Amino acid sequence: MSTTNVILVLSVFLASTVEFVEALTIVLAVGVTRQWRSTLLGVLAATVALAATVGIFGTALVTLVPLDALRLVVGAFLLVFGLQWVRKAVLRAAGRKALHDETLIFQKQQALAAQQGRVGGEMDWYSFTVASKGVFLEGLEVAFIVVTFGSNAKNIPLAVLGAAAAGVMVISAGIALHRPLSVVPENTMKFVVGIMLTTFGTFWAGEGVGVHWPGSDLAILALLAGFGLLAWLAVRAARPPRILTPRSAGVSLGGDGQ
Repeated sequence: MSTTNVILVLSVFLASTVEFVEALTIVLAVGVTRQWRSTLLGVLAATVALAATVGIFGTALVTLVPLDALRLVVGAFLLVFGLQWVRKAVLRAAGRKALHDETLIFQKQQALAAQQGRVGGEMDWYSFTVASKGVFLEGLEVAFIVVTFGSNAKNIPLAVLGAAAAGVMVISAGIALHRPLSVVPENTMKFVVGIMLTTFGTFWAGEGVGVHWPGSDLAILALLAGFGLLAWLAVRAARPPRILTPRSAGVSLGGDGQ
């Protein structure tokens, strides 16, 4: 497997894992708090809707849009999308923004579900709606990543493999643990995925406008290293300044120390 394909699978796998974890948190919250039957029906409905959406628009995107135009448009979207992830990740790493906490999100979703009226019949429409909406929106992001990465790299099956592996891993862990996957280092993963999305977005957008990258696909590694370095420097620059106390400054509280 080439370096490009390895990075492709890894990028899709990590990005999909983040989305699957967030969808699982929503499903578990309403399922545990209210009713599993309606929740799982919502998941099924969202899955069918996703399959239809991807089948219609994904095929049209790949077959009707010229490759250079596709790379330019998709590259631009991935670049914007990736920079948003990097910006939030930098702020979290620098202590300027609260870390993403799946346990806290799970508790909030549970509280919202508990505030709703009790289930009076066989169908709980609140569970169905929340689960289907959460799965559809998170799944749509996974589908976008798979279709765009796969079509630009001319290897959709490989992108599907990365997303499928992420889905199997997250869903299996959710069934086994029956609780949110707070042990997943999601904040670090979002940082890495943001840099990867930015890297591929830059590379493909450049190809779309006719840029001939030095070293061809190997330029991806150079871009990845460059964006990683810039993100690290951004974290250091964004950290709040340290406030020196008399003790940390080496000054005795008793005056001149004599």
